[in-house]
Amino acid sequence: MCNLYSHTRNVEAMRRLFAGFDVAAQIVPQPGIFPDYAAPVIRNEGGTPTLALTRWGLPSPVFALEGKKTDPGVTNVRNTKSPHWRRWLGIQNRCLVPFTSFSEFNKAEGGDIWFAFGEDRPTAFFAGIWTPQWTSVRKLKEGPVSSDLYAFLTTDPNAEVQAIHPKAMPVILTTPEACETWMTAPWEYASALQRPLPDGALRIVARGVKQDGSK
Repeated sequence: MCNLYSHTRNVEAMRRLFAGFDVAAQIVPQPGIFPDYAAPVIRNEGGTPTLALTRWGLPSPVFALEGKKTDPGVTNVRNTKSPHWRRWLGIQNRCLVPFTSFSEFNKAEGGDIWFAFGEDRPTAFFAGIWTPQWTSVRKLKEGPVSSDLYAFLTTDPNAEVQAIHPKAMPVILTTPEACETWMTAPWEYASALQRPLPDGALRIVARGVKQDGSK
């Protein structure tokens, strides 16, 4: 599953796909976004889509926490029929997660394999969900903290991703119409967006590089 991605474009690059949002956080290039990092998301908040820094990893299901002292969070959500996730599928908990490339790990193919829509790595969005001010122990050294949290949906992989990671790929939105549907439509319509990209839509832009671009 995708547990590493990058976002290196500015606010205006996001507005080409989804124009109508307020900005509540300073955006800087993030070539490596890992689980539990804070990253920008455009989230439905109080009736107004707002760009805000949010911590990656939604609360884990109760069964996954048995015998554990911390909850680092769940980064990718696949089973949208689960009661645990259904509570966050409504419009008020939807968000757009901007990215310019994402990585799937495959040791045999060279390690981190980076996918994008081209060498210029234009902005697109993962279809995300979020929840405000969830209190949990993310790390023992932090103790209980209250954080805004997000994750994004996954689905079956298309041909390019399947060759590297056969189980899943992120749900990706590439048009203004799809972004608008995700942020405003009832779940019975928005759920149709949980599908793989067409084959040929992505390309591999790097192999075996770390988040800072080094080997």
